[in-house]
Amino acid sequence: MSDMVSSEQVTEFTAGIPPIEPYDPPGRDELPAAVASWSPDPRRAVLLVHDMQHYFLRPLPARPRDTVLHNAARLRERCAGLGMPVAYTAQPGSMTEEQRGLLKDIWGPGMRAADDDRRVVDALAPADGDWLLTKWRYSAFHHSGLLGRMREAGRDQLIVCGVYAHVGVLMTAVEAFSNDIETFLAADAVADFSREHHQLALRYAAGRCAVVADTDGLVDALELAVPADAVRWHRTAAHPEWVVV
Repeated sequence: MSDMVSSEQVTEFTAGIPPIEPYDPPGRDELPAAVASWSPDPRRAVLLVHDMQHYFLRPLPARPRDTVLHNAARLRERCAGLGMPVAYTAQPGSMTEEQRGLLKDIWGPGMRAADDDRRVVDALAPADGDWLLTKWRYSAFHHSGLLGRMREAGRDQLIVCGVYAHVGVLMTAVEAFSNDIETFLAADAVADFSREHHQLALRYAAGRCAVVADTDGLVDALELAVPADAVRWHRTAAHPEWVVV
């Protein structure tokens, strides 16, 4: 492994979602320093709520689930209030063999199409106008239309919260970076299989593809970027200038 994370820091990978022991997400003083110096701007950013479906949250114990839900809901409320698009990824459930592909070799058959598996948890329920994207693979960009939606909306920043940090969240951050999208990972609004996996994801993201910050830091930065006389912004490819609406 690289010098960023030693082999002793990460538990062995296993098939499927393993039993998850309670843990507290890393605090602000434990977050890795980012290489990039980007700052989130509500005129440029999209919030992605990644895979916050009942199926994926069911294995999480109250620690860290309650903290992650609280912080993700706070991010969602503030970003929407600042006029930012809010996007959701959600797996469809009951995938065919062809749709599931190699995922079944690592994760098994996955969720059912039943509502109690597929539904986004109530604390983060999508609102009218949010972007609802079908999730097919680790990255939220894979065959989902997310990149096209962002380009059309003139957005080149992505803030990510959700589960699981070292799987889909991290792969989404890498692909966003690969498409020249400045990416921000909400360290206390993501969860993982263990504190070690959580820290692995944060370290890699901060060093290679994203800025890692806690929810307080992201909300503060977004609010600092708001001009004093502005209420909401709208930007499209056809009209790239900033317009107060």
